[in-house]
Amino acid sequence: MHLNILGVLGWKEVQSKTLIQELWGGYGELLRLGFQQQSVILKHIELPQPKSHPRGWNTNLSHQRKLNSYRVEMHWYREYASLCDQHCYVPKPIHAEHYEQSYLLMMEDLATQGFPAVSNDATPQQLSACLKWLAYFHAKHIGHTGEGLWPSGTYWHLQTRPDELKQLADEPLKEAAAHIDRVLTNVPYQTLVHGDAKLANFCFSDCGTQAAAVDFQYVGKGCAMKDVALFMSSAITPEECEKVEKPLLDEYFSYLEKALFLYHPTMSYQDVECHWRPMFVVAWADFQRFVKGWSPDHWKINPYTEAVKERALLQLSKG
Repeated sequence: MHLNILGVLGWKEVQSKTLIQELWGGYGELLRLGFQQQSVILKHIELPQPKSHPRGWNTNLSHQRKLNSYRVEMHWYREYASLCDQHCYVPKPIHAEHYEQSYLLMMEDLATQGFPAVSNDATPQQLSACLKWLAYFHAKHIGHTGEGLWPSGTYWHLQTRPDELKQLADEPLKEAAAHIDRVLTNVPYQTLVHGDAKLANFCFSDCGTQAAAVDFQYVGKGCAMKDVALFMSSAITPEECEKVEKPLLDEYFSYLEKALFLYHPTMSYQDVECHWRPMFVVAWADFQRFVKGWSPDHWKINPYTEAVKERALLQLSKG
C-alpha cells in the first residue's frame, strides 16, 4: 500500500490487520487496522479489471460503473460526509489517496464510535433504527444538488443498466422502464439517496436502537423511496413483506415528520409525504426491473414483489 498509515495516524506501528471482507467483484478489500486501543477502517480498491464477476456481468460497462462508484464514494467522504449528524451517522473520513492503480480510503471504525454490531436478521429495534436513519438522511439532504455524486443515485439506475434491460423478459415492465425512471426523477422534493441501503450496510449500537450507515458508492440525487424499498427487500422476508409494508412505511414517515421539523421547519411535511408515499411501489418496480434482467431466478423475485410491480404499473397507467 502506498499510504503512509503510520504518518497519517501518528502510530508507532500497525499491531493488527484484520480482513473484514473482500470487495464485490474482486476489486479490493476492507480492513481493520489496530494499534494499542485504537483502530481504523481501510478500504483498499485495486483498479485493474477483475477477470470474473459473481453474476457473470463482466463487461467494460460494468467495470467503468464500478470505478465511477469509487470516485463518487471518495468525493462523498471528502465533501459531504461531514453534513451528517448523530441522527444519520456515517463514519468520519480520516484520509483518502488516489493512485494510478488504486484508491485508499481511511475511515473511523464505527465499532469504536458506539456501533459495534451488524445483523443478518434484524431485530425490531434494528429495523426501526434503520428507518430512522433513512428518514433523517433524506430529510437532511432535501434539495441537495448532488454535485460530484451520481446524477441519479442507486446501483440499479436505468441509464447505467442497459445490458440488464436488454435481457429483461417481462415486456410490460420493460416498456414501462423509461416512464418509471422519469416519474422517480421528477417527483418533487428530490434528495440524496444512499443508493445501496441494504441491511448489511448498517451498523448498530449494542442495544440496537441506533444505526450508522456505510458504503456510499452509489449515493446521489433521487427519490427517497428508492432507499426504503431496497432496505425492505433486504431486511424483510418475502413472506412477511405484505403484512409489514404499511406499518413500516408509517414508521418511516413518522420519523420523517420529526426530521423535517428539525432540518426544514417551514417545509410542509404533509406535502412531502403526499408526493413520496405513492412512489414506494414505483421505486420497487424500478428495482424489480433491474433484478429480473440481472438475475431472473433471484429470490427477490417473488409473489410480493410481482404484486408490487403490478400495483406500480396500474398506478402509472392512471396518471
